[in-house]
Amino acid sequence: MSIIDAALLILAGLFAGFINTLAGSGSLITLPLLMFLGLSSHQANATNRVAIFFQNVIAVRNFKQQGLINYRSSSFLVIPAIIGSVIGASIAVTINEAILNLFIGSLLFVMFFVILFKPDKWVKAQAGQVNEKPAFWQVVIFFFIGVYGGFIQAGVGFFLLAGLVLGVGYDLIKANAIKVFIVLAYTAIALGIFIWSEQVNFLYGIILAVGNASGAFIASRYAQQIGVKYIRYILLATVFVAGLKVLFF
Repeated sequence: MSIIDAALLILAGLFAGFINTLAGSGSLITLPLLMFLGLSSHQANATNRVAIFFQNVIAVRNFKQQGLINYRSSSFLVIPAIIGSVIGASIAVTINEAILNLFIGSLLFVMFFVILFKPDKWVKAQAGQVNEKPAFWQVVIFFFIGVYGGFIQAGVGFFLLAGLVLGVGYDLIKANAIKVFIVLAYTAIALGIFIWSEQVNFLYGIILAVGNASGAFIASRYAQQIGVKYIRYILLATVFVAGLKVLFF
């Protein structure tokens, strides 16, 4: 690995950790970058989880200090997501690489349009009362979000925010905090599966994690003062170019 490669990983991780903590889809930047630097799609998908894990350790700690996370009340959302992530990660380590490449590239373009149409506006507008008792359909939704997160991770933040705000009733700030707790919990399990499958490049993962954790620290520390308006425009350009790279080059 060159110094330039390491610098790219840290810078990309910094930005990804920042937007992952505030909204989501930072992996749409780091995943294609890892592939651009020479990792296979399987290795990139697995290695990215190292950075995601450390990023969310930092974010959860800061959100907890601000009183935005209650571990006990969040457990009914965390448990089905963890179970789902085991299934998703197990699929990811065995799926054909060409299919995984196609899935990642297609996902980048789908998420481009999701981001383009500003999903945060309808999420904010429809936030309501928190449902204290979990309904069966909520458990099912977070199970399938866990499957998706265990499989690919990229873009899972938007699904979690939609489920937490529209389904459970949290406001966007509280939903962001619960989101990173859920991601931390299922990533710990999914990462173990990827490590067991020997698909994790620890050197790339740890360097990327330095950036991700730094970005998460900044975002979670100032989450109630920082907006995501300008981040979206940079993310749009990055996602579009990354999608072209994965699918056609």
